[in-house]
Amino acid sequence: MISFPLLVALIGVALLFDFLNGLHDAANSIATVVSTRVLKPHHAVLWAAFFNFIAFAVFGLHVAQTVGKGIVDAQVIDAGVIFGALMGAIIWNVVTWVLGIPSSSSHALIGGLLGAGLAKAGISGIVWSGIFKTVAGIFVAPMTGLFFALMLVLFVAWTSLKLTPMGVDKRFRKLQLISAALYSLGHGGNDAQKTMGIIAVLLYSQGMLGGEFHVPFWVVISCQAAIALGTMSGGWRIVHTMGSKITRLTPAQGFCAETGGAITLFMANIGGIPISSTHTITGAIVGVGSARRLSAVRWNVASNIVVAWFLTLPAAGVIGAAVYGLTALAERLG
Repeated sequence: MISFPLLVALIGVALLFDFLNGLHDAANSIATVVSTRVLKPHHAVLWAAFFNFIAFAVFGLHVAQTVGKGIVDAQVIDAGVIFGALMGAIIWNVVTWVLGIPSSSSHALIGGLLGAGLAKAGISGIVWSGIFKTVAGIFVAPMTGLFFALMLVLFVAWTSLKLTPMGVDKRFRKLQLISAALYSLGHGGNDAQKTMGIIAVLLYSQGMLGGEFHVPFWVVISCQAAIALGTMSGGWRIVHTMGSKITRLTPAQGFCAETGGAITLFMANIGGIPISSTHTITGAIVGVGSARRLSAVRWNVASNIVVAWFLTLPAAGVIGAAVYGLTALAERLG
């Protein structure tokens, strides 16, 4: 058992991660709506933050359940593991944010948790079904986003045959407000729940949940508020990469990318799969760009992002394991 001040401090660190998650992933929610000039950046941020916050009223807590007890056995987790997981995720997020790389906050957290869990208990403490589901999401989420975005491009082209280019632009400038809202809703429903799972399993490890794992309502509200505040704080370095470096978008294309991403996130939320919103929207944007012609996608930028995806889990895991090891050593020496 840890002291109450230390428990509060760890919860504070978890909420800081959630805030940084919103800051880091703000671009995912607003890049297309900003790059198409449907909303000014500060208006887009507020729009996304609002829908990030209200996501708890729409989705169940399936993702929180997966993260809380489906990655590392809840019986193994203690304050040291949680601290290692959070520091692994935060340090990796800060590094990629400074470099302007849209890596995955989600997989940074899971990588940190996995690394710290392995450092404490070895492979016997790992819940492999949850790991396989999460790793599969690395591949499935962007491909699903790409597929739905492509299908939507074809549908939009077919239904807009009788419209002038200006008419198409006018229609989808309005519809993109809806697609951006849906994407932000899906983002808030998936990403905030990862922090909920971390806080809930920390409380569970301290015997504060009555012997049965669940997510208290105050944890739900705190995490949704933290990610919304993070989104409001921006993430402008990554907006440029997501919104214009991969491909140039029109309002209709932005609508297709956001809606394709939103459908993917909604499916993951219902299935309790902690996927990456960054992977999802990048796949959708690539799908929209390649629907025009393959040369419309700046594949060198997209490939750099893919490299960052595969670095995130092991890099955050190594940091998480190192932090856990240093924490355990400090406890023994103290």
